[in-house]
Amino acid sequence: MKTSNPMLEKLLPILPLIAANAAQAESERKVPDENIRLLKSIGMHRVFQPKKFGGLEISLPEFTDCVAALAGACGGTAWAFSLLCTHSHQIAMFSPKLQQEIWGDNPDATASSSIAPFGRIEEAEGGVYLSGEMGWSSGCDHAEWAIVGFRRKNADGELIYSFGVIPRSDYEIRDDWFAVGMRGSGSKTLVIKNAFVPNHRIEAAQDMMHGRSAGFGLYPDSNIFYSPYRPYFACGFAAISLGVAERMLVAFKEKTQNRVRAYTGASVGTATPALMRLAESTHQVAAARAFLEKTWQEHAEHGRKHQYPSHETLTFWRTNQAYAVKMCIESVDRLFSAAGATSWMESNEIQRLFRDSHMTGAHAYTDYDVCAQILGRELMGLEPDPTMV
Repeated sequence: MKTSNPMLEKLLPILPLIAANAAQAESERKVPDENIRLLKSIGMHRVFQPKKFGGLEISLPEFTDCVAALAGACGGTAWAFSLLCTHSHQIAMFSPKLQQEIWGDNPDATASSSIAPFGRIEEAEGGVYLSGEMGWSSGCDHAEWAIVGFRRKNADGELIYSFGVIPRSDYEIRDDWFAVGMRGSGSKTLVIKNAFVPNHRIEAAQDMMHGRSAGFGLYPDSNIFYSPYRPYFACGFAAISLGVAERMLVAFKEKTQNRVRAYTGASVGTATPALMRLAESTHQVAAARAFLEKTWQEHAEHGRKHQYPSHETLTFWRTNQAYAVKMCIESVDRLFSAAGATSWMESNEIQRLFRDSHMTGAHAYTDYDVCAQILGRELMGLEPDPTMV
């Protein structure tokens, strides 16, 4: 397979090794150490890191192509590692002091996250003391830092959704990731007890969405940092859904073409229902890819032009991805329901693809019931509903 994407060219040769570890990822409920080593050996963890620290600053379309390919090998690995990558884009919007702390002595450092604002804080001179049990921190076993969410009062007494960045020494990891989907993502809970977070490690979410954060403008020659953090943070979810769906097309074809019905001996692979299901899912996955690629190219074009996206554009970017995830899940379901009883065996890849596919639509960012309301309000000229995030 030839590609004009240098990172994808490096990734493709190691995908069989990562795919061979998929069962281990599920068993261990985290990304296997070998997978992390393989991905770091090609520098994929540096895709959104500033060049100042040895990063690559590749375009979002190049990155999402890699994530989709990785998801076809192991969805859990793709979920966790893509977030370790996209968090670097977010960190690049924090203060220069924080960036130096993270990457100055260890340019290979990465961060996991738990950004829902469940952290409890106590104000202190020069920062806050933070406590909380922060769940869903994908890839935390392999990260040196964590980005966590909480609400902090501003000068007017309003509670502002904010992020704090803390080192691995400031939290424990609770091994509680027992999930049906994305078992290999290792999305465990961070237990934080009265950790001090200085102000230079804190940013308000809205500042990071509107170009007001301490790190905004630090890299004027970059095409990826003149952007809100959220589109980069969330891009992996849809790319993973796409990669899982594309792999499902192959797995269904491989299983079905030689499948015969146990009681009649009839060939399933040449039967009209199987052919029709495969055809419709193939069209649906192709449509999802085309829709996503158009959306991701818009991201990249805005970056190249240093054009900050409008609220309407951001709304479409988010909801486009959620709709594509919806299409990918539908395509997987159509095939899984006709893949036969043996597809339900734990040793069968198809049931893992089915489970992982549904997890891609369970994230707050890809919940299409929420996204449809967000887009509908935008289209009707209504103010955003603050309960829809």
